[in-house]
Amino acid sequence: MWHIGMAVLLLGAAGCSPGPSPGSGVTAAPSETKPSDTKLSVQDFAGRSVTFPAVPTKIAALSNGDVDIIYALGGKVVGRPTSAGPAAVQEAAGAEQIGSTHGIDLEKIAALDADVVLGNHPLNTKDIPSVEGIGSKMLLTSANSIDEIKKQITLFGQLLRKEDKARELNESIDAKLKEIGSGSTGIKPRVLLVYGAPGTYMAALGSSLSGDILAKAGGENIAADYPKLESYPQYAQLNTEKIIQSNPQLVLLMSHGNPEKVKDGFLKEMQQNAAWNSLDAVKHNRVEVLPSDLFGTNPGTRVIEALDRLKALLQAVK
Repeated sequence: MWHIGMAVLLLGAAGCSPGPSPGSGVTAAPSETKPSDTKLSVQDFAGRSVTFPAVPTKIAALSNGDVDIIYALGGKVVGRPTSAGPAAVQEAAGAEQIGSTHGIDLEKIAALDADVVLGNHPLNTKDIPSVEGIGSKMLLTSANSIDEIKKQITLFGQLLRKEDKARELNESIDAKLKEIGSGSTGIKPRVLLVYGAPGTYMAALGSSLSGDILAKAGGENIAADYPKLESYPQYAQLNTEKIIQSNPQLVLLMSHGNPEKVKDGFLKEMQQNAAWNSLDAVKHNRVEVLPSDLFGTNPGTRVIEALDRLKALLQAVK
């Protein structure tokens, strides 16, 4: 079994954090036409009731998935994550960079006079007093599953009073899930999902977003029964012996670093055990690096693209 540090894995993985989502609610009357001046109250994933005097217009988001959802709903942000966003949210390129879920820039948020900061539960719980201290509200969500992304869409739809659009977006996700499910043959390729960077790797469990996407796309996660890490309960320590025993047909890598370096580093580390070369995935050259904007972090409404991408990789195995 490998004993590997996890520090570098904290970079930019908004979809990787632990924490349940009790759901969300709204008490203000919905309106799809224009923002209302009536008070608006919503409940975030931490179970906190957050009240606004009106629909917020100055929104700062700490993850690209949140930015994607806001724009998909017809809104816009004044603050965005420091990390580059996918093409789908390039409309936000001119917004001020305000850090990430792992380190926020309070001065920039204060200068923007943001009405609300969209953060991660539980990573940004500690930041609530600081954000409220500069006059902004903080709304916490998480994205550890497709269902949680749908709950984010619902919550942000309530926040912007775009409930009808939110339902439309969620119906699109449901339609994709139904399409993929109806095309399932019952044969589930054995897959190892790895999250990391050169020298530091973890196996993604079913409780992670990528693990959930894999299950919905029709794959078998060989690490499903691995003991979860205390600090990162959606992930487990890699176990070379168990991997070899399970003989995955496909190995999928997720990273925020250089894809080729990640792949080369992983292969080099695994090949320290000669039996690694006997795996079906290695023999058939099925070790792939997944797009960082679709896996390992919250893709927002683009989870549909993530499902399609993973389904295509699984079908290539059969």
